Amino acid sequence: MNLIRPILLLLALAAWSPALAQTVKFEDSAALLGASCARDIEANCRGVNPDATRLKDCLSRNQDVLSPQCKSDYGRAFDAIQKRVTARAAVARLCARDIAKLCPGVDKADRGKALECLIAGPRGMGINCNKAVIEAGYR
Repeated sequence: MNLIRPILLLLALAAWSPALAQTVKFEDSAALLGASCARDIEANCRGVNPDATRLKDCLSRNQDVLSPQCKSDYGRAFDAIQKRVTARAAVARLCARDIAKLCPGVDKADRGKALECLIAGPRGMGINCNKAVIEAGYR
């Protein structure tokens, strides 16, 4: 069960990467993975660096010995994480025009400040930008 903490930390770090499509919170995906696969990870992926890619590869390689619950859930958990990461990456592209219009004093290169201004600022962002912000989990 000691592997659950590194998994949660790993998934929290993945949150820094920026999806569009119904996304799930990183915490929910980590909870699903921890609840379904903690014993399987402990038994079959011992010694594996617990980053998302290596952990997913380890679970894929050991599919024949995974519990039925882990087999059914780990793919969904990693897919949900990837969708959220993709949504976060899309925000800058889909909101560039709105950032320029609604946050004129903010440098576009400073994504954190631009996003903060966009979310905290007055409403009026475009439909695509608003949807991207919601899908990325920022609102």
